[in-house]
Amino acid sequence: MKDIKWAVLGTGVIANEMAQALIKKGKSIYSVANRTHQKAVEFAKKYNINKVYEDMNDVFEDPEVDVVYITTPHNTHYEFMIKAINNGKHILVEKSITLNTSELSRVINLAEQRGVVVAEAMTIYHMPIYKKLKEMLNSGVLGKVNLITMNFGSFKEYDMNNRFFNPNLAGGAMLDIGVYALSFIRWFMDSKPDKCASQTKSAPTGVDEQVGLLLMNDEGQMASVMLSLHSKQPKRGMISCEKGYIEIMEYPRAWEAAIHYVESGETQKITAGENADALVYELEDMERAINGEHGCMHLDYTWDVMDMMTGVRNFKYPEEM
Repeated sequence: MKDIKWAVLGTGVIANEMAQALIKKGKSIYSVANRTHQKAVEFAKKYNINKVYEDMNDVFEDPEVDVVYITTPHNTHYEFMIKAINNGKHILVEKSITLNTSELSRVINLAEQRGVVVAEAMTIYHMPIYKKLKEMLNSGVLGKVNLITMNFGSFKEYDMNNRFFNPNLAGGAMLDIGVYALSFIRWFMDSKPDKCASQTKSAPTGVDEQVGLLLMNDEGQMASVMLSLHSKQPKRGMISCEKGYIEIMEYPRAWEAAIHYVESGETQKITAGENADALVYELEDMERAINGEHGCMHLDYTWDVMDMMTGVRNFKYPEEM
């Protein structure tokens, strides 16, 4: 396999986790770019990165860079992705990958023309526990998946300067945490839900603070979703089947699940992978995709999730006006 050179755009929490994941793999980041140059310098020193760009846009034109990991706010992704693709770079982009389907459609079409890999850094598609559970469900041991129930809630103070409630940073529950719930649903459903009823409570800034969804696909599989950025909930996913149900806690980076069987009354605990290695699994699959392995980044699921989020959201960000 080709030795792939990674560049990271942004120096926030997730960029630090990505650097640590590469170190676990025995690799390092080739270069770093950030809007504030001094932060990039400090990040490079922390992780022994040799190259820091004076102008953050230079990362896209560096011929040594194979893939750019974009960790900046949601509403900057589209502009950076277009620049990267036009310069022949593969891109792994933090969720949510874009603001809407229009942006994502243009990105996918351009990537196909340029022959580069575009993917969203969605942990659910790469954690070993989810691959194991999907194989189990495909075997028929629990019968058909009929209903999925999702919860995700955090209590964030009404600090309108942070990204959670700031429309100028593409804040709101759907793009920040809803993307996890809908990715979980899409992973286990036979097809994308095309019927949706929703309720939204807005934050004082106008973004979605609280969202409730009821979804159904053509196969009759249903899902309910409750999201909040101003009320604490467990990160819990439950998959209800004909012969039992699966319960998963901390589902964005899950490593274990409890399977409850109807007939025997037995509860089986299964584990796979490590919570701490969530980004390692993403990076490994991304490198496989870059080296020619098809389907491991699940861009089709990313599209379906973005289509659902775009359809549900009842307000526009400044970039969409």
